Amino acid sequence: MRWENLTESAEHGRADAALFGADAVVSRTFDTPEFAGITFHEIRARSIINRVPGASRMPFEWTVNPYRGCSHACVYCFARKTHSYLDLDTGLGFDSQIVVKVNAPELLRRQLGSHRWGGDHIAMGTNVDCYQRAEGRYKLMPGILAALRDHANPFSILTKGTLILRDLDLLRQAASVTDIGVSVSVGFTDPDLWRTVEPGTPAPERRLDVVRTLGEHGIGCGVLMAPVIPFLSDSPAQLRATVRAIAAAGATSVTPLVLHLRPGAREWFMAWLHREHPYLVRRYERLYADGAYAPKWYQRRITRQVHELAQEYGIGPAGAGTRRRIREPEPEVEPVSEPVQLTLI
Repeated sequence: MRWENLTESAEHGRADAALFGADAVVSRTFDTPEFAGITFHEIRARSIINRVPGASRMPFEWTVNPYRGCSHACVYCFARKTHSYLDLDTGLGFDSQIVVKVNAPELLRRQLGSHRWGGDHIAMGTNVDCYQRAEGRYKLMPGILAALRDHANPFSILTKGTLILRDLDLLRQAASVTDIGVSVSVGFTDPDLWRTVEPGTPAPERRLDVVRTLGEHGIGCGVLMAPVIPFLSDSPAQLRATVRAIAAAGATSVTPLVLHLRPGAREWFMAWLHREHPYLVRRYERLYADGAYAPKWYQRRITRQVHELAQEYGIGPAGAGTRRRIREPEPEVEPVSEPVQLTLI
């Protein structure tokens, strides 16, 4: 396992100074049903705020990722390739070998306080989910959110995890001093498809409960309708059912994203497709013949259909890439309450 090759830029495909050394790694397993078959590699990172390469399609420049690998086990996850930088398997290894940056909260607080940090927006949950199952044990996000709140640093979170509700008070405190954004990923509502393609995640209806609860507590929540899976979740009836459910949950926006298959994810997804839907293999080979992304005509068709449905149900597309502005801090911030563990599934 090449821990010394994990660098600040390696999370996005480049190599600079190592973020931690092999002597800083402690590997653990836990004898509980929730973590059966999962190994956690605890490391002390040297940096936690990562810069997104300029060539990236992402609408943000800085990220924080307290975990690598993800027990959500989504067969399409584009982040699978990053496990190969550690000589770890991008299939089962990505699902079961989880790297935990145990010093992430203290390190983030130090970096936010540095004179070199300009207070830019920080995105979380963009590589792997910061509210995946491991967060229930390691509890890194409360410290991360408290640091961002104390420095009035704008941020956003994308998650499939219901555990975010544990940190509701912290989110409300942060929203009182800076701009925050929360989005939940719900690509479809078909329970049979969910069980096979996203086996480690909370059910779609549980994620929509998160949207509803956040809204009830004054935190507007958008939905990233991702991925829309060609020939499996893209029929007009399926799109309508999903958008209807998103609207009923009170989402402030819905943004569709068609499945993309980067190296690492492509091989794992296609193996799954061979097992579960062999009749679709040739159609996928044709649709994705030119690379990781579906053709523009297909993406435009899905986007148009979803936006028309969103308008019909009273919601609209998110303003992706909108720069968030720091508001003036309030004179006083309520103390952080003790977090309460919630059930993920």
